[in-house]
Amino acid sequence: MNTNFNIAVVGASGAVGEVMLSILEERGYPAENITALASERSAGKEVDYGRSSLIVQDLANFDFSSVKYGLFSAGGSVSEKYAPIAAEAGAIVIDNTSAFRNIDEIPLVVPEVNPHMLEKVEPGSIIANPNCSTIQMLVALAPIQKAVGIDRINVATYQSVSGAGASALRELAEQTVERLSFKEPTLNKFAQPIAFNCLPQIDSMQDNGYTREEMKMVWETQKIFEDKNVRVNATAVRVPVFFGHSEAVHLETRDDIDMEQVRKLLDQAEGVIVLDGDDMIHPTAVTHGAGEDPVYVGRLRRDISHPRGISMWVVADNVRKGAALNAVQIMQWLEENRFGSGNTA
Repeated sequence: MNTNFNIAVVGASGAVGEVMLSILEERGYPAENITALASERSAGKEVDYGRSSLIVQDLANFDFSSVKYGLFSAGGSVSEKYAPIAAEAGAIVIDNTSAFRNIDEIPLVVPEVNPHMLEKVEPGSIIANPNCSTIQMLVALAPIQKAVGIDRINVATYQSVSGAGASALRELAEQTVERLSFKEPTLNKFAQPIAFNCLPQIDSMQDNGYTREEMKMVWETQKIFEDKNVRVNATAVRVPVFFGHSEAVHLETRDDIDMEQVRKLLDQAEGVIVLDGDDMIHPTAVTHGAGEDPVYVGRLRRDISHPRGISMWVVADNVRKGAALNAVQIMQWLEENRFGSGNTA
């Protein structure tokens, strides 16, 4: 695979940016082809790139005509301002924020699920990365959806604090120490204590009683599956875990399928590992999700309350597969199938 082209990582000093750089280094992209970008405040700082380091440059002064890809993960307002500038300069932008996900003409892509949406991408395009919770759920559900269709999804997410940024990680650590010292927890990032607690609201409340995080799973599932008839009912909960999201997923298929076939589909699915509970060992955010590439599926069973119901437990690293890795996979798909050597696109 060709790795000899220029890439800009926007938000390189943030949590997702750091993991993105780590993945690029692991996959053999030379340091001299990588530009680390962030705000003026972070410009001049060093970020790790394997055994070497990169000097962060000021995003506002960068010429995107010098790179083939711009991988953005610096917040929605930054993407709204600079992603169009990068695309206008000819870079292919892969954006990890919510800024472009709901725009019809911008592809929303999980490479294991809907890579065909990349077939018409040209230089100067913007591609959107889905929400982390949507990504891991649809990697697990796509084989079933393609085989027999899905009518309805009920999902409860148990989302780690890393999804709320570095300040949330610090708050969980600090509140844990305070709780264990019999002190009242200090509140900054969250409205209620997160240590030893679960918070049943992520993002802002909507008029329909759902949160924006929950509605993202509705909108994004329908867009990625290209099916407005898939009904999604989500409850998103923040839990006192540092890295890795877990989901209890219950779905109703359109056509009958036996559980042996479901297991076979998941065993053969790209990016999925089925781990089904021998001796009380199940996939968890701590033991399987954090730091790993795959989506793990466990507790796979027939839903006894519905004749076409299936229940499962889905775990993945929200910062890695739920953000940084998915963006890199999109770029690699484009290089292998569209713009790499030997391709005529």
